[in-house]
Amino acid sequence: MSMTCRDLVDFLMAYLDEELPEAQRASFEEHLGMCPPCVAYLDTYRETVALGKAVCSEDDSLPDDVPEALVQAILTARRK
Repeated sequence: MSMTCRDLVDFLMAYLDEELPEAQRASFEEHLGMCPPCVAYLDTYRETVALGKAVCSEDDSLPDDVPEALVQAILTARRK
């Protein structure tokens, strides 16, 4: 059975985490070989995941030009 674009979206994270069984992975990659829009979507998804991980990294340092009032407002809003 051939994978559809909708199927591909459902399996994106498992694919990126290399958790798809071989048969599903092959079907996923076969679909990518025939569907440039899904390749573009996968690339965008990969970039989004990487950016999300970068934001949540252990490095809590801020640039020196970030106003302390802004930092406090953000922290206050997060607590609500």
